[in-house]
Amino acid sequence: MSTYRTAIMRYEGPLDSVRKAIDASGGLSHLSTGAKVCIKPNIVFWSRSVPFPKWGVITTSRVVEDVVVLLKERGIDDITIVEGTVTMDPKDRATPAHAFQSLGYEKLRDRYGIKYYSIFERPFRKMDIGEDIVLNFNKDAVESDFIIDLPVLKTHNQTKVSLGIKNLKGLLDINSRKKCHSADPVKDLNFMVSRLPVAMPPIFTLIDGIYSNERGPSFDGKIRRKNLLIASNDVLSADLVGAKVLGFDPADVPHLVHAAGRQRRPLDLSDIEIIGEKIDDVSSPHGYDFAYSETENGIMPLPLARQGIKGLAYHKYDLSMCTYCSGLNGLVLTAIRGAWQGKPWDRVEILTGKKMKPTAGMNKTILLGKCMHQANKDDPNIKELFAVKGCPPKAEDIVKALHWAGIEVNASLFDQIDQLPGFFMQRYENKPQYEEAHFTIL
Repeated sequence: MSTYRTAIMRYEGPLDSVRKAIDASGGLSHLSTGAKVCIKPNIVFWSRSVPFPKWGVITTSRVVEDVVVLLKERGIDDITIVEGTVTMDPKDRATPAHAFQSLGYEKLRDRYGIKYYSIFERPFRKMDIGEDIVLNFNKDAVESDFIIDLPVLKTHNQTKVSLGIKNLKGLLDINSRKKCHSADPVKDLNFMVSRLPVAMPPIFTLIDGIYSNERGPSFDGKIRRKNLLIASNDVLSADLVGAKVLGFDPADVPHLVHAAGRQRRPLDLSDIEIIGEKIDDVSSPHGYDFAYSETENGIMPLPLARQGIKGLAYHKYDLSMCTYCSGLNGLVLTAIRGAWQGKPWDRVEILTGKKMKPTAGMNKTILLGKCMHQANKDDPNIKELFAVKGCPPKAEDIVKALHWAGIEVNASLFDQIDQLPGFFMQRYENKPQYEEAHFTIL
């Protein structure tokens, strides 16, 4: 049986900690001078309107620069950073540019000669990942000699964990990302994500666990200071170890089960040689899920049920709800909570994703997003319908739909969607363990 070396190292300071993790895992030892290397950080979301709460959400600039320095030491000059940051307007080019500038990538370019791109301004290449699945991947990544995958140590409300394999989804064009959120009960999101490494050149994974994110992947999660780095030349091994550090049995993480099964690998880490810290010494439980409640008055997230909201069915998101609708989901629920005045609504049902079906006996049905409209526009269980058809839905259309249903949400909340991260950032103000310096290139 092959043994896959994976390092778990404490993060103690710039450069040396990353160097120890890479050296212990043997991560860059085989790279030759002249290799074309592509770095894939995780910049899942960004806002230009407020200082963004980056901790546990975005790969630290500290780790990115340290990796660049160590590549340069090995004589590697062809270094490209690529990322496909989610924006609510798919044509938005200013937000990714602002993220790169704010995170110091311009300084990395000027200092080390690296290149950096938003993948949506670059060409894509069709790649067959097996099982009759073809997706469009960023060409810079798939045509490089080597990928350095820099995910954050975090959970995910759909895939349970978002580590090295899941981070590769940020290399897909928008249509391919939506395709991953299939309504197919077999080839679902977990199945699709598990096959993403098939399209890649060799990958070295360094999980940035300076901070971890519970109930991620974005700014509304609970951030912890962990001071860990997990490194491996095998992305599945890195993820299996990362899942354990987050408190999960890998056998309970479906996309890791798929990936291990395809490679005929055990899920118990028995073929992984762990260097450095022991998993039991650094692991801690991290929740990923959001609880929902089913009562006689409807189905809704537990906080809404506890608030006493009645006359509403807001079913739990499933794997078919793609990133773009998902980005609006929390805002819609926040607005609904603010609109509650104690009087039951008129049996309103709100459906999302691609698979949900209308419930008989509801008086008003909102189909949120193009996929829901196409799936259910003619369903006989619908008495009155408001379809928000956009992909992604427009905020003003969501407001109109909710008002039509008698849910008088504050429209200004949707006008200020870019301000929302600032609300969550307040949790970390004046707490020295959350260091802005980790996202600064001096």
